[in-house]
Amino acid sequence: MSRKAIATKRPIHPNHEARHIHLLRKPFQIIRANFRAYLIINAIVYGLVIIGMVAAMVFPNLGATQLATMEDNGTADLVRSLINNPWLFSLTILGVNVMTGALWIVLSSLIVPFAGLAIFAYKAFTLGLAMTPTTKVMAVALIPHSLTILIELQAYALLMFGAYILGRSWVRPATIGTRNYRQGYVRGLKQLGWLSLATLPLFIIGAIWEAFSLRYLVSPLTQWLL
Repeated sequence: MSRKAIATKRPIHPNHEARHIHLLRKPFQIIRANFRAYLIINAIVYGLVIIGMVAAMVFPNLGATQLATMEDNGTADLVRSLINNPWLFSLTILGVNVMTGALWIVLSSLIVPFAGLAIFAYKAFTLGLAMTPTTKVMAVALIPHSLTILIELQAYALLMFGAYILGRSWVRPATIGTRNYRQGYVRGLKQLGWLSLATLPLFIIGAIWEAFSLRYLVSPLTQWLL
């Protein structure tokens, strides 16, 4: 490298490094400060999905009804049309997941305290109904898809956690060190914002893994195991 290039190379400003570290640490600080609530919400999200799967096994009509709904609303056709183009499929999955989290959890919680928790609790149960393997091929597909479930549900759990903090700060401002409902809402909204940012990498990784695993792993696993 020439002396001129060395001289003109801009050093990394310490403030930029501190800002990046702050961006990474802030969501973890919020989780650590409210760790019990975080664990409870995770238990609710994953637990309701498992309950939905068990319910569909015990009552097969529930699972069949959910799959029929996906056929009627075009979800199944969309998946079949995109599965051979994993990058476009990934982008579609990402868009659906982000919009689901934004509309079902975040937007509703901005209007009514804790509304997102109740709404997505129902959504988690129906996801469990839809993911119940009714054929041998679906059972094999669930092997790689289990990682998708873990990643994407964690993103939704973080949004629900943020909605809980917003609702608690709104209804009980003293829990976040403020004196009135408006200040509590604003501070809770900021924490929800930080947690929402933390969900984006999870949604991106989950979407890519889901699309590529369904495209390239399910068929070989099916031929090997069945």
